Amino acid sequence: MINNDYSLALLCDFYEITMGRGYFNSPMKDDIAYFDVFFRRVPDGGGYAVAAGLEQIIEYVRSLSFSHADISFLRSKRLFDEAFLEYLSGFRFTGDIWAVPEGTVIFPGEPILTVRAPVIEAQLIETYVLLALNHQSLIATKASRMVRAAKGRPISEFGSRRAHGEDAAVNGARAAYIGGCTGTACTLSEKLYGVPAGGTMAHAWVQMFDSEYEAFETYCKLYPENPTLLVDTYSVFGSGIPNAIKAVKNVLWPKGLKKCAIRIDSGDIAYLSRKARKILDEAGLTDCKIVVSNALDEYLITELLNQGACIDAFGVGERLITAKSDAVFGCVYKLAAKEDKDGNITPKIKVSENAAKITNPHFKKLYRLYSSETGKAKADYLCVYDETVDMTKPLEIFDPEHTWKRHTLENFTARELMIPIFKDGELVYDVPPLPVVRNYCQTEIDSMWDEVLRFENPHTYYVDLSQKLWDLKHELISRYIKGNKDE
Repeated sequence: MINNDYSLALLCDFYEITMGRGYFNSPMKDDIAYFDVFFRRVPDGGGYAVAAGLEQIIEYVRSLSFSHADISFLRSKRLFDEAFLEYLSGFRFTGDIWAVPEGTVIFPGEPILTVRAPVIEAQLIETYVLLALNHQSLIATKASRMVRAAKGRPISEFGSRRAHGEDAAVNGARAAYIGGCTGTACTLSEKLYGVPAGGTMAHAWVQMFDSEYEAFETYCKLYPENPTLLVDTYSVFGSGIPNAIKAVKNVLWPKGLKKCAIRIDSGDIAYLSRKARKILDEAGLTDCKIVVSNALDEYLITELLNQGACIDAFGVGERLITAKSDAVFGCVYKLAAKEDKDGNITPKIKVSENAAKITNPHFKKLYRLYSSETGKAKADYLCVYDETVDMTKPLEIFDPEHTWKRHTLENFTARELMIPIFKDGELVYDVPPLPVVRNYCQTEIDSMWDEVLRFENPHTYYVDLSQKLWDLKHELISRYIKGNKDE
């Protein structure tokens, strides 16, 4: 967190604290609760999402405590007894957390993080856990879509000035890097997380000089190693590109340097880039790259390339950092089970008239099933914690869109997706370097079928429940319905 003037312990919904006081003063004080984090739909109507934000959750959980100022503030609310405030003053997280690693491809309905902890602890961390996962998973997913649209051309994240606050800028740049962007304009994100930061000039640089040529010449002298010149301050072809060519030939070529780039930030980019490429090549600047920016997203990038635009790299800003086209990821935090002092686990379910909001009960495992022949992911399999997948036998999977259909999987391998992060409040996970996370994300994307990855009408990936979990879920639903009728 950039602003350290306030405590993250109070970055929670107030009802987490009121419920905590209620649990504290009841026989449930020491009960163990299991909460699942999952989401219900993929943004932008896509076929997949990318998990991100776990590292920030780890930092938060490890340092979570209530300061004297926090306790004084809560006391001023005149809602909490001194015994509960004393409990909070010594608060630390003592529970367990499992999660999918950052960069994992994820799908609706499956848990991506599970908390097992005394119920007060589990409730108090809810808001931050959701905040971190919702924001960074949203941006990582959007970045992944844009990177795929660019078809191998590098994308830099340019959105800090349009982000929803300083943390959104810094952590958004981090998430975009996980999703496949090559770097960011946000300097602080490199300092804190190692996301490569870069940038060249704004229109103001060009305007500050008496001539456009002088602006380009000066910049090339200052930064002769692969400078990028912004050519649309006045006129792309009337002055911008001619002056850029002149500066490159006068300053770089005598030094034996050929690498450079121009950036176009406005206008008909498809037309401008094609004509620019022709002019640059005719002038001998075949090594000069063309970078474009200006409110781009995956749809505009796709359209530009379909029109034959001559683009070597993209800068994307507001539509990435705010996920403008679909700005809510929608992770929720739902009770799945409780555990008594003897270790007996009782499954819990939320029942709704909206079938999509009925939760999957119990403490669970999540497997990803891969074809042994192609290495591609075939389905995800959700089961009760004490179940395992027998890879020596065929496994039947329901079609998620037509539940009367079954698909039999044979010759497959299974990988458990959720791994231990905290055990008894202690971190048991080695947080990988960010480039490793980014590479893992690309491996995850590569394991998906093209039909899942496409932007329009993507295939609905199979996420199925084991028979044991399916039976348990419907037994609890029936019990709930019968209980209400009896009342």
